[in-house]
Order: sequence, then C-alpha cells, then structure tokens
Amino acid sequence: MEAKLEGTHLFGAKLEGADLSGVSLTGANLKEMNLAGANLTGTDLLRADLEGANLKGARLDGAILAQTNLAGANLREAMLRQAFLINANLEEAHLEGANLAGANLSEGLLKGANLDMVDLSGADLFRADLREAILTGANLAGANLAGANLAGADLAGADLQGANLSGATWPGGKVCAAGSIGECK
Repeated sequence: MEAKLEGTHLFGAKLEGADLSGVSLTGANLKEMNLAGANLTGTDLLRADLEGANLKGARLDGAILAQTNLAGANLREAMLRQAFLINANLEEAHLEGANLAGANLSEGLLKGANLDMVDLSGADLFRADLREAILTGANLAGANLAGANLAGADLAGADLQGANLSGATWPGGKVCAAGSIGECK
C-alpha cells in the first residue's frame, strides 16, 4: 500500500534520515525541513515547497520534482539520478557534488545555483535558466543544453564532451549555432 501525504504540512517533523521512498508528497509544504540523508527514491514531490530545505546527502533517484520549489535548498552530495525536475525552481540552491546524471531539468530555474563538481552527464537541461550558475568542474558530457541560458555562468573545468549546445546562450552572451556539440560555435 502506497503512503499518500499529499498537500501535507510537516512542520516540526523529524525527517532526517527517514525512509520516504515511493511516498506521494504532491504539493506538500516541506519548507526549511531537515531531510538530510533521507531516502526519497521514487518519491512524488510534484509542486511541493522545499524552499531552504536541507537535503544534504539525500537519495532522490527517480523522484518526481516537477514544478517543485527548491530555491535555496541544500542538495550537496544528493543523489538525483534520473530525477524528473521539469520546470523546478532551484534558484540559489547548493548542489555541490550532487549526482544528477540523466535527470530531466528542462525549463528549470537554476539561476545562481552552485553546481560545483556536479554530475549532469546525460541530463536534459533544455531551455534551463543557468544564468550566473557555478558549474566549475561539472560533468556535462552528453547533456542537452539546447536553448539553455548560461549568461554569466562559470564553466571553468566543465566537461562538455558531446553536449548539445544548439541555441544556448554562452556565458559571454554569444548564442551557439545550431549543431554546436561539445563547443559553442
């Protein structure tokens, strides 16, 4: 039987290290909640509010985080492989060392996010807003960055091998030509 906590406000709940895998938390208010080390694998967090939440080291592989507010959240070293983050708000979020391989971040807001040393290999960042994001040492190999806005972003040491950069706005403002793979042409 699947647990459903849709629309729930869990203020004050002790959820650090909790196993919430597969639980439906659609629309839940988890603002500033401490979920460090929690198992949220396959959890449905559609339209949930996790602004300022602590998800350090949490496991969110395959989680549904579409239209979720993660602004300012701590996602350092979190596992988000194959997570579904379409149109999610990750503005100013801290994702240092996180694994988002194969994640779908299409049309996501990652303005000013810290993505230092993040694994985004094979991730879909179609039309994502990455303005002023820190992507130093990030693995973007094979990622789809078509139409993404990287104006002012720091890509020092980032691996862009095989990344689709067609129509992406480069840190200096240049728009990459159609067919730009691995480098902005």
